[in-house]
Amino acid sequence: MKRANPLLKDLQAVLPDIAKNATNTEELRKVPSENIDLLKKVGLHKAFLPKAYGGYEISLPEFGDCIAALAGACASTAWAFSLLCTHNHQLALFPKQLQDEIWGNDPNALASSSIAPFGRYEETEGGILFNGDMKWSSGCDHAQWAIVGFLRDNQEGAKDYCFAVIPATDYTIDDDWNAMAMKGSGTKTLQIRDAYVPEHRIQKAKDMMEGKSAGYGLYPDSDLFYSPYRPYFASGFSAISLGIAERMLEVYKEVTSNRVRAYTGAKVHAAIPAILRTGESTHQILAARAFLEKTWEEHAEYAKAHRYPDRYTLAHWRTNQAYVTKMCIEAVDRLFNAIGASNWLLDKEAQRLFRDAHMTGSHAYTDYDVCAQILGREVMGLEPDPSLL
Repeated sequence: MKRANPLLKDLQAVLPDIAKNATNTEELRKVPSENIDLLKKVGLHKAFLPKAYGGYEISLPEFGDCIAALAGACASTAWAFSLLCTHNHQLALFPKQLQDEIWGNDPNALASSSIAPFGRYEETEGGILFNGDMKWSSGCDHAQWAIVGFLRDNQEGAKDYCFAVIPATDYTIDDDWNAMAMKGSGTKTLQIRDAYVPEHRIQKAKDMMEGKSAGYGLYPDSDLFYSPYRPYFASGFSAISLGIAERMLEVYKEVTSNRVRAYTGAKVHAAIPAILRTGESTHQILAARAFLEKTWEEHAEYAKAHRYPDRYTLAHWRTNQAYVTKMCIEAVDRLFNAIGASNWLLDKEAQRLFRDAHMTGSHAYTDYDVCAQILGREVMGLEPDPSLL
């Protein structure tokens, strides 16, 4: 779908430099500062920042197009930076006091996360003391804050899934990201020891999904913040998978058009297998984009109407992005399996795209075995399985 997107136009001007830096990004095992500076220069980090702090509050379809384009240049950069961006949406659902702490003096401040509820805590006056080795914090080297998850006892004797927001001065980063894919995402571990977290930096995940959080309604003119946090948090994963697949199709055509069989000299691009793989993968990638854009548009329509989705709609939003990721990985595999042995060499772009494509399907939110069960239960009228959420 063609839509006006000035931010995408500005972003496209810096993508060649980010693409040239892709090998260096993998070697560093984190996004280079030069990439961060380029993306901040065009203002991508302001996509979901409240306008009250100088943000753009662009729609999810506009943001998704930007992240897909960025992933085609460097998936590791897209993975880390998209999360740094989407966390702004989540933080805008926290109390105004926290937002002023983060953006009042520095509207360019960013937050990484480790939202799985593995943190430990002790109740103390006015808040909690937080402890934990919080893993999977992508882009943490470039963040001034972190959003971390934990389970907090409530008055009913149950546990609430909660988020705590902690400044970088209260944790250290364990440089432990040694992965075979998304090598440059800098997805490291935050080591947190007895960090004091006041109540205004804590919110329940459930409240953020139901329009009950402390920040809900702070921006009555916004078309962005009348939306549950989770679809925005997870939006980048499928966009990155799409961007990788679109780029792999370009690389496959470039490589295959100049490729000849080593022993026969036959031109590969005119062979029936190459034509079939190109055709099917093209269809699959186009279908993935169309399906994803439809889902993004639904997000935007609900937000603009200040309307929260029902459970059935949320089940689709939760799982559509995983199915898109599945389709994109299949398209990438079909092309890579026939692109030739030389493309397994580490200086070839195709092998990086292949590795990174599979990582996009490894996140908890893109695990299609889980997502198919979630949607299947909803369609069949069964109650949600808490173990799948």
